Amino acid sequence: MEFLGDAILGFVVSEALFASFPSYPEGKLSKLKSWLVSASHLHSVAEKLVLGDALLLGKGEEMSGGRAKKAILSNAVEALLAAVYLDGGQDAARAFVHRFVLPDTSNGIDAAYPDTVADFKSALQERAQALNLPQPKYQIVEERGPEHAKTFTVEVRVGKALTASAEGVSKKDAGQRAAEKLLFHLPSP
Repeated sequence: MEFLGDAILGFVVSEALFASFPSYPEGKLSKLKSWLVSASHLHSVAEKLVLGDALLLGKGEEMSGGRAKKAILSNAVEALLAAVYLDGGQDAARAFVHRFVLPDTSNGIDAAYPDTVADFKSALQERAQALNLPQPKYQIVEERGPEHAKTFTVEVRVGKALTASAEGVSKKDAGQRAAEKLLFHLPSP
């Protein structure tokens, strides 16, 4: 069900973005789509739907706080979308995505799609290339905390002299934060 939900979600989000922003370049639409189908965004959708309360979990997941875990909740949104599609068809799935997944754009595009859409790793790579610098290299320098609540520290390096490090709740999050830090220390091309 989750795979079906993922496919439907990607299709409906792509369709909606293309219809709403036909003049946007493909790269910008891709970034918006990536954010809308990301585990972080789907986790927030699940929280608004209070979906965690409706899950049937095993004793181990129940004991380890599974009702609030990002991965479980984001997968549950995809599974719910698949069930909506199987029960009501494409129009019902589209209505679900429009109502619960896509943000309200009545206050403008910038309010609807927050700065979290920014992909700092891609932006750093593009800036380094434009400045004829080596490609960024990422390294996990520290992991700490229990398995269910780890904190990661990632260092990004461009060449020998340009470095930044940052912490995050996932390797990806820490890498994005480190890239953001270093990006602000590089000149514009």
